[in-house]
Amino acid sequence: MSGHSKWATTKRAKAVVDAKRGAIFTKLSNLITIAAREKGGDLDTNFTLRMAVDKAKAANMPKENIERAIKKGTGALDGGVIEELYYEGVGPANAQFIIKTLTDNKNRSAAQIRHLFTKIGGSLGSVMWNFDKRGVISVSAESLKEKSIKIDDLELDLIEAGADDIVSEEGGVTIYTTMGDLQVVQKFLESQGVATESAEIEFVAKEQLELSDEDKEKVENFIDSLDYSDDVADYYTNANI
Repeated sequence: MSGHSKWATTKRAKAVVDAKRGAIFTKLSNLITIAAREKGGDLDTNFTLRMAVDKAKAANMPKENIERAIKKGTGALDGGVIEELYYEGVGPANAQFIIKTLTDNKNRSAAQIRHLFTKIGGSLGSVMWNFDKRGVISVSAESLKEKSIKIDDLELDLIEAGADDIVSEEGGVTIYTTMGDLQVVQKFLESQGVATESAEIEFVAKEQLELSDEDKEKVENFIDSLDYSDDVADYYTNANI
């Protein structure tokens, strides 16, 4: 969801959670299962799993669902094999998208993603060249206000911990790191009592695409269709909404 306002995306995601909670729980379960499968079921040693579980808790996912997803990942419970697949393409207004899917049926996912692009006059195609993989940490303005913390006071320490860039917006602060420094910076924020909305490896556009109001609406409608797709776990774009 990089390349446009993280906070607009967060609002949209929360609306989707309310409208389609069951599907969101399925996506979160798949995230947890893959994280547990790759690096084990211990939240203390598996940073990716801990972030996935935190995201699930934020969406009010039941504890038993979380535990079941972890057990599926570690092999303690049987379950279908979940694959992580990425699709690249050009959507409305020539906006570039990288779409991450988590699925037990790659043929279904491929057909679904192709249909979503085709429906809006877009197409699948290589766009990865315009994106870098970076650590992205989001801190809401509300959480900073609750703790009476000003991000400017932490800026030098954040840079020392490994932050590459710190961007303040109306809804909160986005901190960019290298992939290797993501966990270090997140742990520093934790030590300062700063709660993070998310801390993930994302595809961040090297060059953003500025949009007219009309094109923004088209891109937002396409993003809505991605949000409502059961197989789409995340998406990244160069569109500046």
